[in-house]
Amino acid sequence: MGAGWIVLIVIACLLVVGFFLLVPMGIWFRALVSGAPVSMFRLIGMRLRRVKVAMIVDAYITGKKAGLDIDIATLETHYMAKGDVIKVVNALISAHSANIELSIQTAMAIDLAGRDVLNAVKVSVNPKVIETPMISAIAKDGIELRAKARVTVRANIARLIGGAGEETIIARVGEGIVTTIGSAKEHKEVLENPDSISKKVLDKGLDIGTAYEILSIDIADVDVGRNIGAQLQMDQAEADKRVAQAKAEERRALAIAEEQEMKAKTQEMRALVISAEAEVPKALAEALKSGKMGVMDYYNMLNLQADTAMRNTISGESAPQNSDN
Repeated sequence: MGAGWIVLIVIACLLVVGFFLLVPMGIWFRALVSGAPVSMFRLIGMRLRRVKVAMIVDAYITGKKAGLDIDIATLETHYMAKGDVIKVVNALISAHSANIELSIQTAMAIDLAGRDVLNAVKVSVNPKVIETPMISAIAKDGIELRAKARVTVRANIARLIGGAGEETIIARVGEGIVTTIGSAKEHKEVLENPDSISKKVLDKGLDIGTAYEILSIDIADVDVGRNIGAQLQMDQAEADKRVAQAKAEERRALAIAEEQEMKAKTQEMRALVISAEAEVPKALAEALKSGKMGVMDYYNMLNLQADTAMRNTISGESAPQNSDN
């Protein structure tokens, strides 16, 4: 055998090996016997595009067996767009079995939007219960009430794209509960008829713009909290008391300051009087020395002072102090 024949045999072996590497014969045969045939060229193209051929073909076979009208090229495109092909096909099968209208384009759009399309279909068939946290509200009489609600919702397939989620439902229900309790004149009205809360909240149409349809709102628990009105009045009274005390302390400080000022002025006046009294003997001595006052005049002045002191003593008045005595 010549060298040319050996080269041809090697090339032929390489072509056969390459063919079996590119063409997944097992997958092609499985699709064929399952009633969902796929062309070899399609499988080769998927292999070259690095698509998970086995997963795509299995999802295609499952959909065909369930009676879905799907195209394998569509599934391949969704996979290349980073979508979950298995979840989309299972959601389509669940919707088809429950007679829920769901096209493959809508299912893929929901999946690419980041929502769980399979779970949405399940919630559409079997409603889901969302429990709100304990919500605190105050009635008009100042009594705090704490309520917890259970919201039964059903997924709205048509509004899953662009619709708000569970957080919006919980927020809106909480707002409705706070508004309803706040509009009650007395907290006893709410305690006697807790269903009035659910009725008023349900009538507000809280599911508008969301991906869910609210079927019912049930008040699970209502507890009485603090007397906020009385607490606010006590706080206001305490604040008024502190303001009054501050003003009284201010007036007291002003009075003390005025008293200290008067004492200072009195001390100053006493000092002036003492200073003036100290000048009297000097003036008398100067008058006697200069001859402006005689000795008899001086004694007459002393007799006059003594007579005045005696009269004051008799009348019950204290005699004035004389600096000369």
